[in-house]
Amino acid sequence: MDRRNFLKISAVGSATVALDACGKPEHQLIRFIPEEELIPGIAQWKPGVCTQCAAGCGLQVRVMEGEAEVTRHGQVGLLSMGLAKKLEGNPAHPVNRGKLCAWGQAGLQVTYNPDRVRFPIRRTGPRGSGEYQEIGWEEAIKELASRLSSLKPGGKALPLAFLTEPLRDHRGVLIGRFLSALGAPPAVKFEFFEQTVLRRANELSFGHQQLPTFDLANANYVICFGADFLGTWNSPVAQNLGYGTMRQGRPGQRGKLVQVEARMSQTGANADEWVYAKPGTEGLLALGLAHVILKENLRPAGAAGEAGDRIDGWSRGLPDHTPEAVAKSTGAEAARIQRLAREMAEHAPAVVLIGGAPLAQTNGLSNALAVNALNALLGSVGKPGGVSFTPQPPMPDLDVPKEGASVRALCEGILAGSAPVEALLVYNANPVFATPPAWRVQEALEKVAFIASFGSFVDETSILADLILPDHSYLESWVDSIPESGTTEAVASLAPPAMNPLHHTRAMPDVLLEAAHQVGGGVGKALPWKTYQEMLQAAFESLRSHPGSVSAKTPDDFWSEVQAKGGWWSGEAAKSAAVVAAKPSAAPATVTEPQFDGAVQEYPFNFLPYASLQFGDGRHANLPWMQEMPDTISTAMWSTWVEINPQTAERMGIRQGDLLEVASQHGKLQAPALIAPGIAPDVVAMPVGQGHENYGRYASHRGANPIKILGPQSEAETGALAWASTRVKITRTGKKGKLILFGGGLREWPREYRRR
Repeated sequence: MDRRNFLKISAVGSATVALDACGKPEHQLIRFIPEEELIPGIAQWKPGVCTQCAAGCGLQVRVMEGEAEVTRHGQVGLLSMGLAKKLEGNPAHPVNRGKLCAWGQAGLQVTYNPDRVRFPIRRTGPRGSGEYQEIGWEEAIKELASRLSSLKPGGKALPLAFLTEPLRDHRGVLIGRFLSALGAPPAVKFEFFEQTVLRRANELSFGHQQLPTFDLANANYVICFGADFLGTWNSPVAQNLGYGTMRQGRPGQRGKLVQVEARMSQTGANADEWVYAKPGTEGLLALGLAHVILKENLRPAGAAGEAGDRIDGWSRGLPDHTPEAVAKSTGAEAARIQRLAREMAEHAPAVVLIGGAPLAQTNGLSNALAVNALNALLGSVGKPGGVSFTPQPPMPDLDVPKEGASVRALCEGILAGSAPVEALLVYNANPVFATPPAWRVQEALEKVAFIASFGSFVDETSILADLILPDHSYLESWVDSIPESGTTEAVASLAPPAMNPLHHTRAMPDVLLEAAHQVGGGVGKALPWKTYQEMLQAAFESLRSHPGSVSAKTPDDFWSEVQAKGGWWSGEAAKSAAVVAAKPSAAPATVTEPQFDGAVQEYPFNFLPYASLQFGDGRHANLPWMQEMPDTISTAMWSTWVEINPQTAERMGIRQGDLLEVASQHGKLQAPALIAPGIAPDVVAMPVGQGHENYGRYASHRGANPIKILGPQSEAETGALAWASTRVKITRTGKKGKLILFGGGLREWPREYRRR
């Protein structure tokens, strides 16, 4: 479906209710009186902030007059209004500099999606039945406030949990203050492809508990361990911009990229050299490279500083990590290890990245520490062409709040009765879909007496809610963002609503503020603002005295200019966060091989779920543009698949499209085979994102969810899920699967290619 037809269908199509499961009768379309003055045919470009991933790119929103199907006063009808018609990158924004990825372009379909929850609803049937009735906002917020007021501390804290996606904005600040005032524990943050391990490693090595920023534009040599930085990892638009400059933006100079991974990603497909390393051994390979550099005196050993001290044996030159020893563990050739190490040292500035699957192993933290030490040895930390940390804007309320319990710990406490939760609030998190079965998340949440969701869509988690208080889309809301990575400038993005709300929704921060005022007492005093806009204006006022992209004498002028420009950034005057090494707090790490779930004799394949360019962690699966977008490597679309090496497929008699059963110790699924030359023979891979049971008409009951066969293993220190540590076995079912390739694709790889 193209953009024109999607907007046409969602604007003037069927007027059935927003939530099919509500069971409400059809409404007759009526025409509402316009709520704003419009000039037909004249476009306005308004600032915006993309929330489709955590990168925080700046937007320009093209708004024009049009007709849309809306909900007003409990009725569905047509309204002439200013509609967002196109999203582009903001050229002035330091993160994306005018560019935008596919997720950002598809953000329109969040606002116009026909499966949005259009008004507050209360559950009327059994949990999970999807039976709801419409209620008014006054009644809904009164019920929420009443539930919160009735909670009594069960020990040290209120038996309330707030489950949310990680938030780097003032929504996160508001939630933190709200919970603190109530006497509840900090928010429980959840995302499947979490970055806890890398943040912890950076804190230990460099004193910064945040994701790194890479100056790829000035690098001459890049080695990347597992991070699909041109696809889905970290800040992909910023990284693509830097990579483009590294490759083509410097006349007479072209940097080299070496990608180390077990399954070829988009980044791997763009690399000069693709290196296979056995899953979980990437840290050993990094130390093998460091051993060569130290032994041949290509860089002084002391250059690594505290980052080197984090690694056992570093001061002795890593005697256990010779190229020959590392080759046996990793599968990479000893001669190649020596050559790559020499090339890195000779072609400064060189930088090393790690992310994705290497960190999602039981030894993920030690893998990251090894790469950090290698970066420090190369002299790339805090230097042009190397790695640095994005400075944070001088906004006092942005102090990092305490981390709450993990979803796993929360559910274990509920099931064991050791940490009872009587009320749960959910915002933009779907752990029922995105957690392994051993965590028993759905079982735990079903024991909670009251659940309220602020989601715009009914998904596997929000369908368990007693009350759904639908949020505006980010084009209908005040939005701010504090980018963690992707730029050397301090950035505080800000955007007012680009358009009026389509439906009878309300911004989550405004709902929390109103509920807090109804609860009253210390809670209301801790949140003195009447609206989220008021809170943001007070927060951004703290930037007025600091030099940056916006300069104004009065608070009102400053506030207006910040809105017009899409935020505030420090500019040239305040670049680069200082790298301060953390003091040793534990014994040096020993980088060893990982532990896997499942015996290799019974489960011979390493199973690699990965973030796809279409769906990420699954949150974009309800957008038809993402469903119809072909995968850049395989061209597959509207489906899910199992990638398998041609040699393995030929040995097992598997042909393209054969329906395979993939089984672990924790479950099994079925999906068609996709013969992929860019994957190791002992690895099978699946994209994450499909297999939803409840997520609207475009995503529900489509494909399989690879997360549901994962083991529960975790990284020891951080407790992060080791989602790349499960082994599986595969068998043919004797049937053909539904494999949809763009333009028909290749039905079978040529025989000579399969034999390689």
